[in-house]
Amino acid sequence: AKLAQLGTELTPTLLQTTTKLMASIAAPRDSNVVITRDHQYGPDARNRLDIHRKGQPHAAPVLVYVHGGGFVMGDKTSAGSPFYDNIGQWAAQQGFIGVTLTYRLAPAHHWPCGPEDMAQAVRWLRANIGAHGGDPAKIFLLGQSAGAVHVAAYTAHAQFHDEGDPGIAGALMTSGIYDPTTQPPNPFGLAYYGESPATLAQARCTAGLLATRVPLLFSVSELDPADFQAQAAQLAAAWFAAKGAYPPMEYLAGHNHLSPAQCIGSSEDDLGPRIARFMALALALAPVSGA
Repeated sequence: AKLAQLGTELTPTLLQTTTKLMASIAAPRDSNVVITRDHQYGPDARNRLDIHRKGQPHAAPVLVYVHGGGFVMGDKTSAGSPFYDNIGQWAAQQGFIGVTLTYRLAPAHHWPCGPEDMAQAVRWLRANIGAHGGDPAKIFLLGQSAGAVHVAAYTAHAQFHDEGDPGIAGALMTSGIYDPTTQPPNPFGLAYYGESPATLAQARCTAGLLATRVPLLFSVSELDPADFQAQAAQLAAAWFAAKGAYPPMEYLAGHNHLSPAQCIGSSEDDLGPRIARFMALALALAPVSGA
């Protein structure tokens, strides 16, 4: 009810009030979850990731959270905030390896820096996560908002994959933009994509998401802004036209743009259980090595 009172537009009041409200119900710090911070996965100062694990995991699935922020802001963590250590901690408590990362930001960096950074992160994790108890064949990317855009772009566009292999076991996108050519212009998109229609066309993800063999999960929130509602509806229509079925799209009733990720691990967590079910199913259906 408190989220509904804030409306749907991403005003400073909505952003600040939602964050404060979600922080008030965040799970307490689990002292059994070990965090190693700021592993450098690429050459830029923002190419850093934190690894969260509990106990002595072996060949555990790896859940990588990619934060939002309209392409121009955001971080994997901030002083005095539970976000987004909450997602790494939750993942570790499920027996996964939790990874939270940062990436390059606009306007200093433009398309395709997002999927390029995802490629660098996947490459680093495949080479190094085994030393932290993770299975490099079980990497899942979870992105929210701008993070979902970067995850979608990496998954959809083969030019970012090493030897044609995306190297991930699944991709999860929460409140994403999948076709920037249909989104009304806004300062955030202009900062990242620029004004060229050709660039926007290159960044479209829908066809690649329809074609990929990577297991996918999407979500949209009841209180998401209109742009994100429209993108979810367009993706659903394209998916049905191509496959004759509804896409793997979760509807998060009562949530707004920020709250699903910020709720993970809390008493009001709606998204976390859906993530866990998706990962379990994707791993159960994965081809046996060598088959």
